[in-house]
Amino acid sequence: MYLYDQYDQAMVDARVAEFRDQTRRRLEGKLSEDQFKPLRLMNGLYLQLHAYMLRVAVPYGTLSSRQMHALADIADRYDRGYGHYTTRQNIQYNWIRLEDAPDILADLAAVEMHAIQTSGNCIRNISSDHFAGAAADELVDPRPYAELLRQWSSFHPEFTYLPRKFKIAVIASDTDRAAMKLHDIGIQIVRNEAGELGAAFYVGGGMGRTPMIAPLISDFVPLDQLITYAEACLRVYNRHGRRDNKYKARIKILVHELGPDEYTRQVEEEFAHLLDQGVEPPLAELERVKGYFELPETLRYPGAGRDPALAESLDSDLRQNDDFRLWFERNTHSHRHPDHVSAVISLKPVGGIPGDASAEQMHLMADLAREYSFDECRVMHTQNIVLPHVRISDLRALWTRLEAAGLGSPNLDTIEDIIACPGLDYCSLANARSIPVAQKISQRFAASGRTAVLGELKLKISGCINACGHHHAGHIGILGVDRKGKENYQLLLGGSEAQDTSLARITGPGFDEDGIVGAVEKATDVYLANRAEGERFLDTYRRIGMEPFKEALYG
Repeated sequence: MYLYDQYDQAMVDARVAEFRDQTRRRLEGKLSEDQFKPLRLMNGLYLQLHAYMLRVAVPYGTLSSRQMHALADIADRYDRGYGHYTTRQNIQYNWIRLEDAPDILADLAAVEMHAIQTSGNCIRNISSDHFAGAAADELVDPRPYAELLRQWSSFHPEFTYLPRKFKIAVIASDTDRAAMKLHDIGIQIVRNEAGELGAAFYVGGGMGRTPMIAPLISDFVPLDQLITYAEACLRVYNRHGRRDNKYKARIKILVHELGPDEYTRQVEEEFAHLLDQGVEPPLAELERVKGYFELPETLRYPGAGRDPALAESLDSDLRQNDDFRLWFERNTHSHRHPDHVSAVISLKPVGGIPGDASAEQMHLMADLAREYSFDECRVMHTQNIVLPHVRISDLRALWTRLEAAGLGSPNLDTIEDIIACPGLDYCSLANARSIPVAQKISQRFAASGRTAVLGELKLKISGCINACGHHHAGHIGILGVDRKGKENYQLLLGGSEAQDTSLARITGPGFDEDGIVGAVEKATDVYLANRAEGERFLDTYRRIGMEPFKEALYG
């Protein structure tokens, strides 16, 4: 993983000192809240319903055990003993005292972390595939390119005050595990007919009150021009994006109103201009960054197949314990090295709060990363944690320790693996609570035993139209709204954040808290009654359409 150089550390340390002084002046009454607000937002500090919330950046989701231990210590020392992992591969703390915020930032800086550009109208945390560097189906590890983008975008003077917040994702596989087309810019590393690596750019995606899927604006940009092309995309947006109406300020609105062809024409024109300016970092810098992401030597040269002795031992373990077998089948992912897998740690226990982890659990995950995964773990955009490089001979021991800590739920990509925003329990923007709905749904389906029968079914819940829970991208989505002062929940069907990206549609009138749980169950009844062999919920919905679901829900 990337390590700070002297410039990185100096910039972060300087920001901590600057914010410490700003906080002191706020506490002394020398700055008003209106004066202080833009300063705290530049450092990831929000004022929520009950307390300050601090959002910490985790670039492309990658953490060392040392960093995970530090996050656990912060939860214990400054919060209420837990943290909340987000769909942006970050972590949030919901109960921060203002006077503690500078000390937290200093603690983060000591382990090469920060909260810079996790809020405000700037380029936010660069996200990526959580299996990057390990997945058997990727062309290259996309994280060096994400790191270049992070360095380019951090403190970029031209893009500090964009018309609106800006999100970028980078992947290197045809399988999209980062919701790439639902970002302001989605970048896929591809190979052209000549066998050369380049980048396909998708621009103008997003969720919120006006969800849109990003159109492809360039199918191949040479990798040594990737930063320049990204800058061209941002410059056109910064020049023409609306600043008079925040609801129409995102780049998706600009691309839609100009049209993809005209937006692309302007980007190509700006790109040609920038190529003459020489803004691209030298190839030597890319090679330097790539060096930080080299796989451990034991993972670089896999044999022709899995070691027969390891395979036989794993098969024996799977036969002996059905619970372990179920976890292995659902929560592990194939690795480029046949003797390893990527193992997902679920933060979605039945009845739990999706994405939350206690300090004790974070300390354990840090220890497990060091012992079993070459000192590395990742935050997933699905609000889980993955150990990317686990030897198959260690899986039984790993699972045993996860089970004992309440982290062994075998529910990846099932209806119990719910994405949910903090909702009205914490967020000042929310209209309805998300957490209790997620808890009731997971309890209902776990108790009925239907989770296994339903197979892959991605359910996502947002407490307001801002869509932090990605409800538009759920096979089943739930949106909380305010209906005459009461919490109401709309049911949506047919979304996907994967390579088959689609936006979910509202079924009809909303439901109360208990009613939405029953509505989800009715929707799954329709699926089970109509599915063909091998179909997921999403496949069946796309084949039979909305009407059978509406009939079951509303009669």
